[in-house]
Amino acid sequence: MNINTVRDSWTNRTGEYSPAYYAHRGPNKTSELIREGLDARLDRDAAVLELGCGSGRHLDHLATHGFEDLSGVDINPGAFDEMRDAYPELAADGTFHCGAIEDVVGGFDDGAFDAVFSVETLQHLHPDAEPAFEEIARITDELLITAEIEAPTQGSASAPPDVNYIDEGTPLFYRDWGEVFTSLGLVEVDVTRGKRDTTRTFRASR
Repeated sequence: MNINTVRDSWTNRTGEYSPAYYAHRGPNKTSELIREGLDARLDRDAAVLELGCGSGRHLDHLATHGFEDLSGVDINPGAFDEMRDAYPELAADGTFHCGAIEDVVGGFDDGAFDAVFSVETLQHLHPDAEPAFEEIARITDELLITAEIEAPTQGSASAPPDVNYIDEGTPLFYRDWGEVFTSLGLVEVDVTRGKRDTTRTFRASR
């Protein structure tokens, strides 16, 4: 499976795990973990970027709790239609970029965002897109938070250790995000392991 096939699977995704699927589900425990991580270390005027923002439920949770400078990236153009319907104030007030993460992040200045976060998004980037991880570290001025699936969950123990498929044509690549981002110069300051995701918080070492 090549990088373009993976991109297409998310660009055109409908149904399960699409932006419409999540649009009206509202915040969840991961939303709260992200907010708590930002609350502990940043002011409300911090510039925050979500990678793979979808229809915006995690960003809207931050907006509800006073964060004002919010941005997002998503590859699926339908995500922003769903956002305008589900979270119209966020859609109007935030800054959003439609495109593949690996294409978009290279256009941002060094340290462009006080905080960058992802929720079950980086795990879907094809190995050919891995240079984007260095770009993510570069644009993070203070804080990076990743909430990703790092290993097969219960019931998928027979899956290969490096990749699984959530459906035909949609891979999930298992990576140790602590290792990935500390190797790029970030300092890991917190880890929370849930039943599904591992949430890691990193400090930029500038």
